[in-house]
Amino acid sequence: MPKTLIVVTGPTGVGKTSVGIQIAQHFNTEIVSSDSRQIFKELNIGTAVPEPEELAAVKHHFIQTHSITESYNASRYETEAMALLKNLFETKDIIIMVGGSMLYIDAICKGIDSMPDADPEIRANLKRQLEEEGLESLRFQLKTLDPEYYKIVDLKNPNRIIHALEITIQTGKPFSSFRSNQNKERPFSIVKIAINCDRQLLHKRINLRVDKMVEAGLEKEARSVYPQKELNALNTVGYREWFAHFNGEITREKAIELIKRNSRRYAKKQITWFRKDETVNWFEPTQSDQIVAFLESKIE
Repeated sequence: MPKTLIVVTGPTGVGKTSVGIQIAQHFNTEIVSSDSRQIFKELNIGTAVPEPEELAAVKHHFIQTHSITESYNASRYETEAMALLKNLFETKDIIIMVGGSMLYIDAICKGIDSMPDADPEIRANLKRQLEEEGLESLRFQLKTLDPEYYKIVDLKNPNRIIHALEITIQTGKPFSSFRSNQNKERPFSIVKIAINCDRQLLHKRINLRVDKMVEAGLEKEARSVYPQKELNALNTVGYREWFAHFNGEITREKAIELIKRNSRRYAKKQITWFRKDETVNWFEPTQSDQIVAFLESKIE
């Protein structure tokens, strides 16, 4: 029987975990997470790590397996996840991948282009520029050197901008030139499922989930990693808002409000990204039976 990777994705807060577990149980298989933050062992509440009973229901991989102090990215994920999939496919014909991290999903489905290692001195200079001149200075430099990548990068993420600049400065070639659109061949079939629901309902789910996170101790969790706030792993929704509060920049209420708003914005970005992929098949979180029937037809 040919090997098949079923990708279950969709916006944050839509219910991917539950649907993924139901599919994995139906096919008697395991789940590989494609969530770029659930991979960190220090982060639990703010990353919506599956509950203990969910982790017990189906074996999960890449859940709290690495430290925030490690240098981790989509390229490393591709290497580690592909090695894991090779092992899992020795005993399983079907594996489920669950998560909403766009670059991590692409890393497995399409592959990451190989890029040169960055020069530590160039990186140090760019970080100094960030501190002395601000993020706008780096944005302007990137727009000048690589306007193509400037159009698609998260302009609020200094680490992404610095990474693109250090590669561009080091090689003399635009960072975007290393991002080819040629997909790597994979030794398995890929079926993509995206879960989504009505926009108002999704926003309600996201707001409610943030409230539950706060009740569960998200502020305390953010406080525990606050001394390491400069790490790239912590430049994410649910933590940077608390850091702004701890810095005295905003109130506690404002931090919670911003977490909800930024989560909704991230969900919109995810939906836009996945909509561009014509191979994605869309379902609602309540359509578990229809999803399984669809997958059965695809795999047969």
